[in-house]
Amino acid sequence: MEKIELENSWDKVFKKSNKVEHKKVTFMNHFGIMVAADMYVPKIKCNDKLSAIAVSGPFGAVKEQSSGLYAQELAKRGFLTIAFDPSFTGESGGKPRYMNSPDINTEDFLSAVDFLSDLDNVDSNKIGIIGICGFGGMAINAASIDTRIKATVASTMYDMSRVTGNGYNDIDDSEKARYKLRESISNQRTIDYKENSYKLTGGVVDPLPDDAPDFVRDYYDYYKTKRGYHKRSLNSNGGWCVTAQTSLLNTRILHYSNEIRSAVLVIHGDKAHSLYFGRDAYNDMVNGNKYTNNKELMIIPDATHVDLYDNMDKIPFDKIEEFFKKYLV
Repeated sequence: MEKIELENSWDKVFKKSNKVEHKKVTFMNHFGIMVAADMYVPKIKCNDKLSAIAVSGPFGAVKEQSSGLYAQELAKRGFLTIAFDPSFTGESGGKPRYMNSPDINTEDFLSAVDFLSDLDNVDSNKIGIIGICGFGGMAINAASIDTRIKATVASTMYDMSRVTGNGYNDIDDSEKARYKLRESISNQRTIDYKENSYKLTGGVVDPLPDDAPDFVRDYYDYYKTKRGYHKRSLNSNGGWCVTAQTSLLNTRILHYSNEIRSAVLVIHGDKAHSLYFGRDAYNDMVNGNKYTNNKELMIIPDATHVDLYDNMDKIPFDKIEEFFKKYLV
């Protein structure tokens, strides 16, 4: 079993609440990778078992950033929550480091449900999940697989398989463009093997170019400043392995989303560069689906993609609380 080390001091980018109890936990996924998580338990007297929520994302972030903020806030509202680091990142196990996989990262959510369902103070019939940014797509994929997941929130989501295979706004959706990317990744694999190391993408660009698009400036403001920087965050530092794109390039994770029977809430900002992912994911999910009454798309006025990482005035926590209390029954 791979040994992992956990930081026991509070090293989150958000303040600790005195309304919840916090501790580190671990659980193993079906690929034999040990997943590290922060557990948040509400400090309330409750004779009944609690509803539980597993949270992860954004893509390239760690649980000390946005997912932990979501988890702590929802614990303050009465849910038992965990925020976990995806395999190969943060404090979770998995080698080589800084890889991703649509299969393994979906399994991370499923194994989180395994863990929560076995807790004595959790009602195993009342478990939901939240995916932020790229893990919004993974969360929807998990919901299409695991019938134990009763409710899913995808916040400011990316479809990582679509953006990898098609480029932003599908501008590289062609055989020629995909071949060029496949060729580049293939050549990099040869170099990595010979050098016994893995080239990294570099994370969020730093220093910030004068002509950087607004959404890149937003990423910089979160990941590269005191607001959201974390030493274990891929986006704050060296980024993913270049070859981590391999499986995402040929995968479509939302293919069976219109067979999801459980409740799904898709949340996006109307100023987000990624809004098309959320709109299209919702439309595909309800198209031909017999179970549409529990599906909802919520557009937040004047909110960017990164606003839904940590802007407490923009993240609709009241709506999220209402959604989970309605469907985790």
